[in-house]
Amino acid sequence: MSVGIDEISFYTSNYFLDLKNLAEMQQIDADKYYQGIGQEKMGMPAPDEDVVTMAANAALPLIERVGADAISTVMFATETGIDQSKSAGVYVHRLLGLTANCRVVELKQACYSATAAIQMGCALVARQPEKKVLVIASDVARYDLDTPGEATQGCGAVAMLITANPRLVEIDAEVGNHTEDVMDFWRPNYRSTALVDGKYSTKIYLRSLKLAWENFREASSLAFNDFQHFCYHLPFTRMAQKAHKHLARVNQSELSPESLDLQLEDTLIYNRIIGNSYTASMYIGLVSLLENGKQNLAGSRVGFFSYGSGCVAEFFSGKIVAGYEKYLHRDRHQRMLEARNEVSYDEYLKLYNDVDPTDGGEHLKGAGTTGRFRLAGIAHHKREYIAC
Repeated sequence: MSVGIDEISFYTSNYFLDLKNLAEMQQIDADKYYQGIGQEKMGMPAPDEDVVTMAANAALPLIERVGADAISTVMFATETGIDQSKSAGVYVHRLLGLTANCRVVELKQACYSATAAIQMGCALVARQPEKKVLVIASDVARYDLDTPGEATQGCGAVAMLITANPRLVEIDAEVGNHTEDVMDFWRPNYRSTALVDGKYSTKIYLRSLKLAWENFREASSLAFNDFQHFCYHLPFTRMAQKAHKHLARVNQSELSPESLDLQLEDTLIYNRIIGNSYTASMYIGLVSLLENGKQNLAGSRVGFFSYGSGCVAEFFSGKIVAGYEKYLHRDRHQRMLEARNEVSYDEYLKLYNDVDPTDGGEHLKGAGTTGRFRLAGIAHHKREYIAC
């Protein structure tokens, strides 16, 4: 029996800022972003969107197919938590109409926790093959204005159904892990934006990749040349390209630069126009690969490197299942991306500065999302979500 990803869907806001407009305001060449970090656009959540509404919108197509009664567990991965106690997934549980017998938990470890959720979900299904686990990763990447991180903002959510005998990707049991207490990126409870040491974080990312890979090789018989494609955590597109070249050097690969690019390029298409989505980013990269692969991917082996600052890293592998292309949501995703609205720099600032109130008063949220679910308001420190 195999276990893995049976279905996958993602969601992002209908607003985006083209980074050429940010570059113009900063009086710099847009190629600093377009070429330098490989980003073209960054998604900005509407005033009535947050990790809950994006998560529910991402998961809706899966629930419409299997039914609300089919889900035994929801694992919600995020580093943009909305409450210190209550799981964001509990709100999603209600919005999707899941049963009272469904367990829900929230996981956090920077951008890594969606991978932990998948591994836990696979373990639950291996124990009880008739169960279906819903893994959701949802985040809004925010940095201070006029900082190097500003251009790497974004937002998005991805939902994955973990089952026995999956139709998309079979996840292998062998993994390689690396954990190390470092301060490359963090967000204290009293801040709404992250703090990051960019150069140090890049260094730790690459070191963790090498060490997680070495640990993977101790557990698995698979070598670098056994993989046809690689998905990396995507804080920005250029980071994945740098990481893949690094891993190739570690393995003394004789593949040409063009061949290395081919192993990666289809995973980067959506990230370039969505921006960083933290826990969701690597898995939106997987969607991008499945939906934009230039050839049939059936039987292809994919290497996954998941990195969460602070830090926890994991390298694992999977195999794409024959017939996968029949079970994708490509058309739905393309319609969503094509229908997005570009905002001006002033509109971007207005969205950026629309932060949650803290006074306990009654605050209605202005309409903006085109998704099925929205944050209607916050009153008496309680969030109220509704279906549109």
